[in-house]
Order: sequence, then C-alpha cells, then structure tokens
Amino acid sequence: MKWIRFTIDTHVDAVDLLSYMLDEIGVEGIEIEDHLPLSEEDKKKMFVDILPDPVENDNTAKVHFYMEPEQCDPEKVMLQVQDILQEIKQFNEIGKGTISLSETEDKDWINNWKTFFKPFRAAKDIVIKPTWEDYEKENDSDILIEIDPGIAFGTGSHETTKLCIQALDSYVKKGDSVLDVGCGSGILSIAALKLGAGHATAIDIDEVAVKVAAENMEVNHLTEEQFELYAGDLISDSALKEKAGQGHDIVVANILADVIIPLTGVIRPHIKEGGLYITSGIIDTKEEEVKETLLTNGFEILAIEHMKEWCCFIAKK
Repeated sequence: MKWIRFTIDTHVDAVDLLSYMLDEIGVEGIEIEDHLPLSEEDKKKMFVDILPDPVENDNTAKVHFYMEPEQCDPEKVMLQVQDILQEIKQFNEIGKGTISLSETEDKDWINNWKTFFKPFRAAKDIVIKPTWEDYEKENDSDILIEIDPGIAFGTGSHETTKLCIQALDSYVKKGDSVLDVGCGSGILSIAALKLGAGHATAIDIDEVAVKVAAENMEVNHLTEEQFELYAGDLISDSALKEKAGQGHDIVVANILADVIIPLTGVIRPHIKEGGLYITSGIIDTKEEEVKETLLTNGFEILAIEHMKEWCCFIAKK
C-alpha cells in the first residue's frame, strides 16, 4: 500500500506540543527524528553492546506522519499543519517550521507505533500495559490497566495523562462518582474505577473515542453498571449536560487549555460542594490564564503539578 508521507522540519522544543496538536486533527501516529543524546535510562533499555556514534545535537527535529492518498486531501492537511505551527510559534521555537510531502510504501505504518508502546508505571501503584504486551506484576499492590488506544488519544504515556493519573491516585476515595470530560481511550475513567471509584461517566466529542473507551472498559473487566459513555460537547449540548449528571465527587478533564477555560465556566453544577476539579492538557504558557479562570469561577486551587512544560490543576468547589 502506498502512503503520503508528511515531514515537518521543526525544533526539538516544539515536538511534544506538535504531536499533541496533530492528534487533535486526526493524525494517528508520528515518527520523530532528532539528535538528542540518549539518557542513561534509554541506554539500559537497548539490548546492544555498541551504541551508535553520537551525532552533534543541533536542536533540529523532523516529525513524520503518514496518510492514505484516498482518505486525505494533502493540501488541506498541509494548511492545517501550517496553522498549528503558527499557533505553536507563540509558545515555542519551531525552527524552520516547514512541511513537505513524499510518497512511500509500507505494509503496516498504522500499527508500527505499537512496537514502542511498552508497559510503564504511570503512578506509584498504577502500571499501564498495552493489550498486546505481557507483564508480570512487580508488587502485589500494583493496579494494572490494559489499554489499546486505537486511534483515540490516551496511551497514558503523555505527561498530561500521567499528571491526571497521579492526581486520581492521590484523591480518589472508595465509592466516588467521577466525570471524565474528553475521555479519549477511557484511561482516566478506568484508573479511577480501579482505584475504588463507584461509578464513572465518560464523555468525548469524538464518537470513535467513545467506542474505543467502551472496548477498553471491557478489556479491564469493568461491568456496564460501573460506567456510562456519551459522545458530545458538554460545553454547548444541554441534553448532554443532563446525561452527565450533577454532584460528582471528582471531575477530571485532560483536554487543552483553550477548551478547559470555557469548560470551567459551565462545570460547577456537575461537581458536588467540596468536590474536586482536576484539569490538565495545559501548556505552561497558559498556566496563569487557567489559574485566573478557576479563581474567577469560584474554585479554590489546592495544588498545581508540573511535568516538563505541562501542568495540572487540582481545584476544589
């Protein structure tokens, strides 16, 4: 099968945010080329005796992604990427900031990324494992979450997802009711339920994500009584607001700051008095804006956690 290969020439500092925003326009996986030196942890994971000679790091990076010619409009995709680069330029160095395309052929580009998705510890007692990998628990206390994200966002490896999982690990109590806005693969709802929550309501604007979340619930042996899944936009859909329910113990939203800001203005009825509002997907340059929005809407900020350039707010109603 032939594929259109899109190549973005950029700066290493832009790669994380670029990959996150490409996911938002439907890119199903990326390939990154850079000259960053291997960490000691990376070296330990490589089963080779002689490492490749290091290349001088010039901070440039190439981000590749692939699409089927019959299922995309290359000109439209290039315009979307150019818009993303202009947006990122406000926060990060983007290097050349150019995009080119070529044609290539491979039997299974869509699934090759699975080679790099391995079991990892997302929080003290939470291990994320892809469904196709074997894993033996290191500790009896380990909570194992199995995930096949399909084309939905949410392997758990992104910093924003880790921050949310760690917050849930700290704050979920037995029997809690949780509302997960922008659920993606369902990973946060699954984490909350496995941590002892009594029920999770998960919502995503993408119907495909809701389908993937349902499959992951089943993989993790969660019963239909433990969760509800809905597709739609909680900010504007009045019928969905009713379905989402009121008075949850915890609302968690791992989206983007530009969505969290308007969401914060309508989310209070869905949280019980004294309940928690956990938000991530927030690039550090948007931290003050989100903070101001939370305070303006009457939330008390309990903590702000950081991981690389991302932050997570834990706030109380």
